[in-house]
Amino acid sequence: MAVKQPPVSEFTPVEHGRRSLKSTLIRSLLIILGAATVAAALELFLVPNNITDGGITGISIIMSYLTGWKLGVFLFLLNIPFLILGYKQIGKTFALSTLLGITVMSTGTLLLHPVEAFVKETVLAFVFGGMFLGLGTGLVLRSGGSLDGTEIIAILLSRRTVFSVGEIVMILNVFILCGAGFVFGWDRAMYSIIAYYIATKVIDITIDGLDQSKSVWIISERTHDIGDAIISRLGRTVTYLSGEGGFSGEEKKVIFCVITRLEEAKLKEIVNHFDGNAFMAVGNIHDVKGGRFKKRDIH
Repeated sequence: MAVKQPPVSEFTPVEHGRRSLKSTLIRSLLIILGAATVAAALELFLVPNNITDGGITGISIIMSYLTGWKLGVFLFLLNIPFLILGYKQIGKTFALSTLLGITVMSTGTLLLHPVEAFVKETVLAFVFGGMFLGLGTGLVLRSGGSLDGTEIIAILLSRRTVFSVGEIVMILNVFILCGAGFVFGWDRAMYSIIAYYIATKVIDITIDGLDQSKSVWIISERTHDIGDAIISRLGRTVTYLSGEGGFSGEEKKVIFCVITRLEEAKLKEIVNHFDGNAFMAVGNIHDVKGGRFKKRDIH
C-alpha cells in the first residue's frame, strides 16, 4: 500500500531563515530611517520654532522647554512605561520594533540638538517639519513599530471603551496641544495644530501609498458587459458573485474587483456607460496581496 507523503514546503528551512532575516533587516532599516527623519523634523524644524507635536512627543517638548533638559531624555524616559505595556499586551515584535525606533529617535535629537535650525521662517518650519514628521512616523508604523506611547494607550483603551483608537488619540492630543498654548503661546499652538494635521496626512500617504487600492462592488443588469469592459479597458480581473435581493428576492449578479485610486474615475465612466442605474460601492483597502492584482499606470 502506498503511503501518502506529507506536502513538501516550497522553501527549505535555510531559505525560510534567509527570507526571515532579510525581512527583519529591511524592516529594521526602515524603522531606523523613519526615526532619524522624525528626529531631524523635531530638532531642525519644529522645536527651535516652538512648534510642538501631539502625544508623548508633545509632552516631551513641553517638559524640555520648562526644565531645560535635552528633548531626547524625555522622549526615551516617558515612552518606556508604555513600551513595557506594549510588550505585555501587544507582543514582543512590536515592542522590540518600538524600542529600536524610540532609541534612534531619542539619540538623533541629542546629536542634532547643537545644530542650528534649518529654517527660522515659521510657516516653512511647520509645513516641512510636519511633512518630515509624518514621513518618518509613517515609515515606522508601516514597519510594525511606533514612536509614541499614546498610540499604545489608545490601542489598550479602545478594547475597554466605546471609543476607537483614532478618537482616543485625538482626545489626548487636544489636551496636549492646549497645554502647548499655555507654554508657547496660542499662536504657536495653532501652528502646532496645522503641523500635526500635515503630519497625519503624510502618515496616511506613507502607509497606504499615493496609489491606494480600492475594492469595488457593482450590482447591475449588465454585469458581463461591465466586467468585460473593466478587463479590456482597465486591464483588471473581475470576479462574478451570486447574490439575492433582500427586498425583491431576485437573484443578482455582483461584480467584485480591485483597482487603484487613479482608476476610480475611469471605472465609474465604464459603469455609467452601460448602466446609469447600477449600484456601486467603493471602499479603501490598506493592503493587497496575491492573485493577479498589480498596480500599474493608466493608459
